[in-house]
Amino acid sequence: MHPSARPYADRRIALLTQHGKERVIAPALEPGLGCTIEHVSGFDTDLLGTFTRETARAGSQLDAARRKARKGMELSGLDAGLASEGSFGPDPFTGMVPWNVELIAWLDDRMGIEVVSMAQGPARSGHLLSDDWSAVEAFAQREGFPQHRLVLRPESQNDTRMHKGIGDWGRLRRCFDAGQAQASNRQVFVETDLRAFANPTRMRLIEQAAQDLLQRLQSSCPACNAPGYWVTERIPGLACSACGRPTASCRAEVWSCPRCEYQSRVNKVARADPRHCARCNP
Repeated sequence: MHPSARPYADRRIALLTQHGKERVIAPALEPGLGCTIEHVSGFDTDLLGTFTRETARAGSQLDAARRKARKGMELSGLDAGLASEGSFGPDPFTGMVPWNVELIAWLDDRMGIEVVSMAQGPARSGHLLSDDWSAVEAFAQREGFPQHRLVLRPESQNDTRMHKGIGDWGRLRRCFDAGQAQASNRQVFVETDLRAFANPTRMRLIEQAAQDLLQRLQSSCPACNAPGYWVTERIPGLACSACGRPTASCRAEVWSCPRCEYQSRVNKVARADPRHCARCNP
């Protein structure tokens, strides 16, 4: 890493969000960068996609983050902006654990760069279809309710009649009773509210993505001094310390600048632990 000379000191950076993300992003970035993160409103980001399936997200997770960052810049008139976008699915290791990936896209037209950071980890993103209040109670407790809010709708996961942001037991029971009355099958579909302000587990990952972004922006290119000089590729093949055969462990990193074409390769000096060797530990 090459330390940067605070290129963002006294700059204003647009952040478009309607779900409270500025509460964790601004404190993570402002002290280290010396910039001001300006919360931008005036645009319904749910138009770009919702976790409750009313609006499908167009394009990739990164495309959505870029669109939000660019929209924030347009609304504020600033030449730099950032935005985060989350995705949920099974974990990449076993496929059995609910998983959350958070991206933050940082766009800077003045410097001509884009820097993208990421954090990922286990998610609170469960769901339940039931006609039994005690089952709904047990589900809510497992999902960390009421700190983690819930969404409830009658009949099925695709019913458009829904109650979002349920954050207390009294309202949850009222929504359950109302949903049962509306449903032809007497069942309700309840799920974790995945909006950032309603999901503390997700908010912590957004904060981690902001901290990752800070590290990237504090690393400057040795050639042109642009911020965002970071690892773009990890090359496997580190030799096993016991038998010397190549392993899946990283043997070299490629660092790249987001503005110029400068790259460097950093080779690992250490040897791989035999536990990670297919020959020594088949």
